[in-house]
Amino acid sequence: MNQTIPTFMLVLGFLGQALFSARFLVQWLVSERRGESTIPLAFWFLSIGGGLTLLAYAVLRRDPVFILGQSGGLVVYVRNLALIAKKRKSTKNQ
Repeated sequence: MNQTIPTFMLVLGFLGQALFSARFLVQWLVSERRGESTIPLAFWFLSIGGGLTLLAYAVLRRDPVFILGQSGGLVVYVRNLALIAKKRKSTKNQ
């Protein structure tokens, strides 16, 4: 099965993968700096950016497995940001 993938789609896919992979580098560096395992806010934003970019790639490729996988992850990333915002708001109001 020989498929030719347009260059713009390859760029989109690699960009999404780079954003998604960068989240682990950010998490590692922040954890090393703090001396404990932690998940910084940037991790979730990189997750959303990478997830959305990879979802766009998956839709363009018409890959239902990849679409479902990225969609599910995005729900988790957005929910984590909502929980963080809720906690910050309640802490601020105390």
